[in-house]
Amino acid sequence: MKPVGPMNFVRPLIALSPAILSASFLFGYIHPFGDAGLFADPASPGPGDTTISTDARTVLTEKCADCHSLSTRTPVYAHFAPGSWLIERDIVKARAVMNLSEWDRLSQDRQDALKVKIAHEVRRDEMPPAQYLALHWNARLTPTDVRAVMQWAGQGTGPATASGISQSGMLTQGDAVRGKTVFEKRCTGCHALTQDREGPHLQGAYGRTAGTVSGFAYSDVLKKSQIVWNEQTLNQWLTDPQAMVPGADMDFYVAKPDERADVIQYLKQQSGK
Repeated sequence: MKPVGPMNFVRPLIALSPAILSASFLFGYIHPFGDAGLFADPASPGPGDTTISTDARTVLTEKCADCHSLSTRTPVYAHFAPGSWLIERDIVKARAVMNLSEWDRLSQDRQDALKVKIAHEVRRDEMPPAQYLALHWNARLTPTDVRAVMQWAGQGTGPATASGISQSGMLTQGDAVRGKTVFEKRCTGCHALTQDREGPHLQGAYGRTAGTVSGFAYSDVLKKSQIVWNEQTLNQWLTDPQAMVPGADMDFYVAKPDERADVIQYLKQQSGK
């Protein structure tokens, strides 16, 4: 985590009186927002998955691990308050969301859910956050970086192509029990059944008109789409939401037709249909 022009932060400190400088240094070791262990021996940034590509591992290590692991590289100003407090606050929050050093201890379902969330955020240029990039411009993700992370997350091979529609024109029959498993594994990074997250709650989604959950900030294009969610529209949406509604906020897709059918059956069941 090497800041742009670290001496730009050090020179003003040097110009301060020795008493103020000493106090700032001492206060830097107080942890009002949580102890992130900034000066501890770094742990492995993870993940330990040997199948991960070199490009994806490089992105995670060089551009994500400073906040999202126990392997933080400490800038000069992290020794002085209040800069140290702000750094620790942000790192403690980031690790609570995802700690790559603990990745290998997470369940497969939790890893899959986090991968969906990661893919969504890097594709939409939400990570790293703007305030972090203001001081650490080298952490900005290039298009090559984004592709590497998307491929690792299982969202980088392009939208699904198989329709999941039988020759009779009916959607392949899904299984709600399997759909619950797929939902918990693939969807809960952004959605829940009964509360809004990054996406709207999905209980009652089947049969609902798109963009109509009260209080949720939908994209304008989805609110204007007038889509009613049923087997056909949900299958099309989960196959490629951007092709169905260009400019919609959702960019996650379910590649396998049988998994789409299972999720749709589960949502139908949860909607009492």
